Amino acid sequence: MRPLPAIKPMVHVVDDNPAVRDAIRWLVEQVGLSARTYATAQEFLSACDPAMRGCLVLDIRMPGISGLDLQDRLQKQGIHLPVIIITGHGDVPVAVRAMKAGALEFLQKPFNDQTLLDAIHAALEKYHAIWAQQDQSHHTVRNLSALTPREQKVLDLLRHGKPNKVIAYELDLSVRTVEGYRARIMEKMGARSLGQLIEMVVQATPKG
Repeated sequence: MRPLPAIKPMVHVVDDNPAVRDAIRWLVEQVGLSARTYATAQEFLSACDPAMRGCLVLDIRMPGISGLDLQDRLQKQGIHLPVIIITGHGDVPVAVRAMKAGALEFLQKPFNDQTLLDAIHAALEKYHAIWAQQDQSHHTVRNLSALTPREQKVLDLLRHGKPNKVIAYELDLSVRTVEGYRARIMEKMGARSLGQLIEMVVQATPKG
């Protein structure tokens, strides 16, 4: 099966000041990144989902839901986006709280354009490996669901270290038939070796 297409990272800008939103979007698009703007935290919450890829450039002080409250809500919803906090208020206690809540950077307005771009690139780079692993797990789960019940049984026994002869005995099959199942399983899963196959399955299995 073909891999699932990777989701293109998006820079999400949440700020109640339209001039700031437009300026950041223009800046981000000048370096080839995509951006989407939101006037309120609620507007962003209505549009976001756990599959989002990218980073969040977030103002702290906004009417309604504050930037810090938005951080808290995203964590509770299991939405893990790197956050860059921006604010016109040099409030050190607020900055500390934002960083403890997981923000990667804290920038005061007016900020240097290159400083913001550097922070965005650093955030995307930091989370790239995390997203790649998530995408691989989703791809593996999709391929697992395409296996037949008998293939799933053979795979389960392979995962538990059973050799072909033992699998053949337990399932009342010939060794040649088991070898055929094993070859089809590896083809469907896109695995080049038994070790890689087992590693893929283990990583895609929920912990707990």
